[in-house]
Amino acid sequence: MSRIGKRPVAIPSGVSANIEGSTLSVKGPKGTLTMGLSDLIDYKVENEEISVQPANPSRAARNHWGMQRTLVSNLVEGVTEGFTKTLQLTGVGYRAQAQGKKLKLQLGYSHDVDLDVPEGLDVQTPDQTTIHVTGIDKQKVGQFAAEIRRWRKPEPYKGKGIKYQGEYIFRKEGKKK
Repeated sequence: MSRIGKRPVAIPSGVSANIEGSTLSVKGPKGTLTMGLSDLIDYKVENEEISVQPANPSRAARNHWGMQRTLVSNLVEGVTEGFTKTLQLTGVGYRAQAQGKKLKLQLGYSHDVDLDVPEGLDVQTPDQTTIHVTGIDKQKVGQFAAEIRRWRKPEPYKGKGIKYQGEYIFRKEGKKK
């Protein structure tokens, strides 16, 4: 039994959820998100909540149960509050600058790195060493933050690179003479 899957997802006021065919659409103040529904799971929208139950007693249905409930919960949370990932740049000369739908990074390469911001995301740089990636789709926010981080992963000796806010970088001691 899934402990997460048992709990229904509450629908806050100002949010509506509809099941049409094999898609679930959730509309809220920040926008609309849709998700394809699994055949192994039964979804019901009633009494201001969305319940998720396995369609049959098979092992595969039970395996999908908790994850599908979490995906539905992410849809509701995305259209009400949205998601944000914050990245920190550490290193001499490492800078970030948001310019409309482009993000310009200076990471010690011989050239600047220009990244196109995907549709539905907002990137802000309150200062030169902080990047805020914001959006309603949790997967898109996390994917774009990972693509930014991939340009300079934090290294363990000096800690230079791009890291998530709150991420711990295990530090190694250098060579000894």
